[in-house]
Amino acid sequence: MKLSGKRVAILVADLYQELEFWYPYLRLKEEGAEVVAVGPEKREYKSRLGYPAQAELGAGEAHASRFDAVVIPGGYAPDYLRRSPALVAFVRDMAQAGKPVAAICHGGWMLCSARVVKGKRVTSVPAIRDDLENAGATWVDQEVVQDGNLITARVPSDLPAFLRALIHALA
Repeated sequence: MKLSGKRVAILVADLYQELEFWYPYLRLKEEGAEVVAVGPEKREYKSRLGYPAQAELGAGEAHASRFDAVVIPGGYAPDYLRRSPALVAFVRDMAQAGKPVAAICHGGWMLCSARVVKGKRVTSVPAIRDDLENAGATWVDQEVVQDGNLITARVPSDLPAFLRALIHALA
């Protein structure tokens, strides 16, 4: 198993996009990683379609020193996630520590709030292109973009390439 011994946080909040949460969660486990769902609070969250996901840790319990990477799924959850100063600080700390920070779809909103995209090449769902560019990023329309430790993707159909890049970065 390529990722045995690795610990990955995956962020979750209400209105998360189902595939963008569960595909990385299960795929990383399949590679041997310990995957921990982290939310603003330690509780159950519902996806856009009502599918439940349990946050095993709340924002105040997540520390960059205890994780090897973080995944930020999209949907509308990132708008709730970035309202948590502790989660924004967690993402910033992960990025500053040089650990893989992987965001898909609207997950780029967290990268903007964490102020980690200035001077970086990124991608996202086109709806938040202006937000990323206004935060200082160069936005490109590609299925996956890796710039240093930042790994970004656009939409659920990009998940295979997104996870290949993340697994490679962690291995």
